[in-house]
Amino acid sequence: MGTSVVTKSFVVLSVFLLCGISPSLETEKHSLYYIYTALSKPVDLPGIYQFTAMGLLDDREIDYYNSKEQRKIPKQHWMKEKMQEDYWEKGTQSRKSKEQWFNVNVEILIKRMGHNGSDLHVLQWRHGCEIEKLGDEVKFSKGIDEYSYDGKNFLSFDDESSQWVAPDPAALPTKRKWDNVPILNQYTKGYLEKECVDWLNKFRDYGDEKLKNGSSPDVHVFARRCTSDKTKLKLTCLATGFYPKDVTLLIRKYRTSLPENEVESSGVRPNHDGTYQLKKSVEIKEDEKAEYDCFVAHRTLKEPVITKWDGKWSDCGGSLSIGISIGIVVGIVLGFVAAVVCYYLYKKYKNGEYYNMIKYSGQTVFNIFF
Repeated sequence: MGTSVVTKSFVVLSVFLLCGISPSLETEKHSLYYIYTALSKPVDLPGIYQFTAMGLLDDREIDYYNSKEQRKIPKQHWMKEKMQEDYWEKGTQSRKSKEQWFNVNVEILIKRMGHNGSDLHVLQWRHGCEIEKLGDEVKFSKGIDEYSYDGKNFLSFDDESSQWVAPDPAALPTKRKWDNVPILNQYTKGYLEKECVDWLNKFRDYGDEKLKNGSSPDVHVFARRCTSDKTKLKLTCLATGFYPKDVTLLIRKYRTSLPENEVESSGVRPNHDGTYQLKKSVEIKEDEKAEYDCFVAHRTLKEPVITKWDGKWSDCGGSLSIGISIGIVVGIVLGFVAAVVCYYLYKKYKNGEYYNMIKYSGQTVFNIFF
């Protein structure tokens, strides 16, 4: 009996180690990214501006700027409370400078590519860093500094070699120019590995309890007769209200997970309050009496949540509770808007001779054109 227990314990420990999971301490991953998007001309679509910029801490928006209001504003109440007015004023000037920089570079690329200036083109920049935290130890994981043009990779920074990489031949002139400015590459590497990490840690210290400790998922299982085959039901597992967004959700039959290729997934979607939701569904026979449940694991949970289906179902027009319905509707709307915007930008979619450096609220802005 004792040998059996020891064997089981060894197997469990081995699985944890093979999966890269510490039984006592879980490695946390955190990120800070800034995304800048510039269009070659205005677009008559609600909420779409010629230039936008936003900061994302662990995929949660913390600040925002657009070419209409031209103000860098906080998107989290703790950012507004903790950051001084001077931070937002200097940040606004930095974003205005970047807006002008992007406007110039979009024109440069349109000419370099031989594109029609009357068509819509998009230039986007994403830069930031990721860290891993184990207990009190914080380790730099990776930095990203990359540009895309019309939805395709254009130019990126290799942090290890401190060189620019040009996957697009049209980016080679920019790569040669920027690689010949050592101070630019030194700054970029230093920002990704040190300054960005410092800001990430500072913002997390400032953040609210939900950001620091996360938010546990609410789990619901329900079934509806919404299929073309009237003898079948659609069984759905919904996990909502969790943060951060990394989550494991499985639909199980007799405690055995169903293959993912048999399961329909919504993908992780944002809720209106900064948390996330994930919905998975599978078709089952209406008269099936099998035991189904929903298995959800999240870092805020000491152990997985297992919610059994009670065997009840409703017609497709049946209502859910208000809380769940609102969460689903908001998630679908946000997901749909994001999908439409991304698709539109994708379908419709750096030569200067000098550079300078400007200090804004501790952030160096390089004005070196493509």
